[in-house]
Amino acid sequence: MDFVCDQLFDGRRFRALTVVDNFSRKCLGIYPGKSIKGEDVVSFMQHLAQINNTLPKRIQVDNGSEFISKALDKWAYDNKVTLDFSRPGKPTDNPYIESFNGSFRDECLNVNWFLSLEDAREKIEAWRQEYNRFRPHSSIGYKTPQEVHNNVVNNGRFSIFPRSEIQ
Repeated sequence: MDFVCDQLFDGRRFRALTVVDNFSRKCLGIYPGKSIKGEDVVSFMQHLAQINNTLPKRIQVDNGSEFISKALDKWAYDNKVTLDFSRPGKPTDNPYIESFNGSFRDECLNVNWFLSLEDAREKIEAWRQEYNRFRPHSSIGYKTPQEVHNNVVNNGRFSIFPRSEIQ
């Protein structure tokens, strides 16, 4: 997971929390908000866990205040999730999210004019759905992230997000 910053048409800034499965390259979710704290990250991760009926074993993050928060640390501990922190100043430690964020910026944030935070949420979610379902990626054999994800779920192949019960 990582953050991307952008602004609305009137200059008000917002941030977007991006969460990507490194194996399938599927974007599990993007949460745009004005000010996102550690508690918001926890709420969004719980939301994703409920939707996907699974929890990750490991999450790669940088050393941002939201990721080193007590709230996220407690959630990770309670759910047996390892937080894998990148070295300070080394975005290459988490290349999949950095690549995804570049695509997200080029293909969504830079081409849309957001009138409100709700408008941003709608346009960002539409782009996320297209990214997952209709856009083949050379790094995963010219399949879409959704195809790779479905193959993992249906055939029981390895994924960073194995099936497990939500606690």
